This record gives sequence, C-alpha cells and structure tokens, in this order.
Amino acid sequence: MSKAAISKAIRTATNCTVAQADEAVDAVLATILEGVNADGRFGLIGFGTFSKSDRPARQGRNPRTGNTIEIAASSTIKFKASSTLKK
Repeated sequence: MSKAAISKAIRTATNCTVAQADEAVDAVLATILEGVNADGRFGLIGFGTFSKSDRPARQGRNPRTGNTIEIAASSTIKFKASSTLKK
C-alpha cells in the first residue's frame, strides 16, 4: 500500500479533506521516525515494533568485475510484526 492509498483510506473513513488526510499520514510517519531516532525503537501494540539497526562497514564484491569493494557502515529501520498481526 502506498502513502497515497493510505491517505485515500483515511479520507474515506473520516470524510476529511485531501490536505488533512495527507497531513495525518505525514504526522504518523514523522512520529514513528522520531520515536526510532530518540529511543531506538517504536512499538504499536497489536501491530508491531520498528527498531533501528546499525550495519557495520564490511567488504563486498562487485558482481560484474569480482573486485573487492568497501561497503560503508549504515543505519536502517527493521520492522517486527506482532503476534496479533501475524495471525
């Protein structure tokens, strides 16, 4: 589901304007990102948990040439679904 589809679902459920629905979607996503950045994780009971994961720098191979390359360290967000969502 895309961000636009979520916005449309909110408009349908609440009879609000396009701008209000888009603002609501943006606010929810910003809150999740702030929670992950501040605490390292953000949980929604009955839905799942978003958590920050750090990937260390490592060596890889260029599949085209076979040369060894350095892959920089990076951060990513992981999602673990709750048992309720899995059912």
